[in-house]
Amino acid sequence: MRKSAKIFFQNPDDLKLFVAGGLARDEQAQLIPGSGIDLQHFRPAGTARNGDERFRFLFVGRLLRDKGLVEYAEAARLLRSDWPRVEFAILGFAGSDNRSAVPIADVERWRAEGIVTYLGETGDVRPFIAEADCVVLPSYREGLPRTLLEASAMATPMVASDVAGCREIVEDGDTGFLCAAQSAESLAEAMQAMLRLSPEERAGMGARARKKVEREFDQALVAQAYLQVLQ
Repeated sequence: MRKSAKIFFQNPDDLKLFVAGGLARDEQAQLIPGSGIDLQHFRPAGTARNGDERFRFLFVGRLLRDKGLVEYAEAARLLRSDWPRVEFAILGFAGSDNRSAVPIADVERWRAEGIVTYLGETGDVRPFIAEADCVVLPSYREGLPRTLLEASAMATPMVASDVAGCREIVEDGDTGFLCAAQSAESLAEAMQAMLRLSPEERAGMGARARKKVEREFDQALVAQAYLQVLQ
């Protein structure tokens, strides 16, 4: 990368790591807000969910251990006895050849136990986020996760791990809750904190999340950052 005019980073942790390690120079490194998000395509749902419906947590992502999927299932197991009307849904691609792939057989076993609901995969996550009360991403590490950008743009509160990438989107106690990575117990506590909020408090979290992406993660901001460098 020595000859690169600019090296773009999607979160400040990665930028600092590369500069401190001598892999990028200060004048090369530039922070951008991820890939950005299309705020017209991802919009808040027009109607609120019926309060009589089951509360739904939604994990969106490939079925990978590194995404925190196993901790999500374990947290669901910890919570289900005290919160019998809560659904723990999973939406994502199975069968990845990634080294941390979770076998679909494990997901089916969790489903058979009544711990999770598996929704399969989709080319359009919007209807599923619209039906969720909270989006959960307990990932071990991220660049800047689109799942959380999409949830924020649709005014959906979030629970995510306190790691690089996630903490740039989720502000603990304001737009969602953060938990320790690789800890089902910490994740369960954060999810329980979300459950204990009133519908109005969760709606306020979602509204603030939408404002944050409008302010910081609009795809127009990313395009402008690239154009400035090219010019």
